[in-house]
Amino acid sequence: MARLDINRSGEMEVFVRVVELGGFSAAAHAFRMTPSAVSKLVARLEDRLGARLVHRNTRGLQLTSEGCVFYERSVRLLADLEEAERGVTTSETPSGRVRINANVPFGTHILLPRVQDFLARHPAITLDITLTDQVVDLLEERTDVAIRAGPLKPSNLIARKLGETRYAIVGSPAYLKRVGTPKKVADLEQHNRLGFSYVRAVQHWPFVERGAAVSVPCVGNVQASDGEALRHLVLGGVGLARLAGFQVREDLKAGRLVAVLEEQNSGDMEAVHAVFLDAAGHLPARVRAFLDYFSQVGLG
Repeated sequence: MARLDINRSGEMEVFVRVVELGGFSAAAHAFRMTPSAVSKLVARLEDRLGARLVHRNTRGLQLTSEGCVFYERSVRLLADLEEAERGVTTSETPSGRVRINANVPFGTHILLPRVQDFLARHPAITLDITLTDQVVDLLEERTDVAIRAGPLKPSNLIARKLGETRYAIVGSPAYLKRVGTPKKVADLEQHNRLGFSYVRAVQHWPFVERGAAVSVPCVGNVQASDGEALRHLVLGGVGLARLAGFQVREDLKAGRLVAVLEEQNSGDMEAVHAVFLDAAGHLPARVRAFLDYFSQVGLG
């Protein structure tokens, strides 16, 4: 078959949809094809490329290493095609689904409260939101944008800074009345210091006392998988926790929580980034719209 007889962009589009929707049947429904036709198209693509792109098993589809490479490059090429077409058309209305994976505090206090406003501005966009404090593989989870707090490890992901937040040690008035309010760092030895249960979490609290950096192990009788769970534990009077400023801002204003040891607070600022796959320097309009909106919103 001559190269011009092959609808290569069409093949890429079907393959990308198979990956993003997680199977032949879902992709077939999206393209109004039969699952058999989609399966045969992917099989022909694999034969032409001389490489297996997906493993088929009872649990669904899993990309091979070659499949991951082909998927990433296909996404970039299709984005380039979309950009080229948009350059000669009058309409640039962002549309389609944006899949977002956000840590729970950001999702609860920044993302979810602004969903309605975002959708009002971009009515042709739909959002698929997952909240977890665990780091996910964007390709494996078919995620467009992930929100990550703290230093970023080297990777092939592109990062866009959304803002910075300062952390505070907080407790409820009832807890502090029962156990006492710490006046110096050493007083924390008498307190229940609540922390995170996942491995990558920082297991100490940083302070500056008499001009010297001091760290206190995060030792308590409860650990939690995400920041919002810790916040609710603190609100319930279980102990103290070190939480992001944007997460507890309203609680502090309302007096539901009290910040302690502020004079010894290290003042460290932690950055929050949106990360995404975009090695070619182009993004679908739907993803760009999401990033632009939340970059402007920040953490305020």
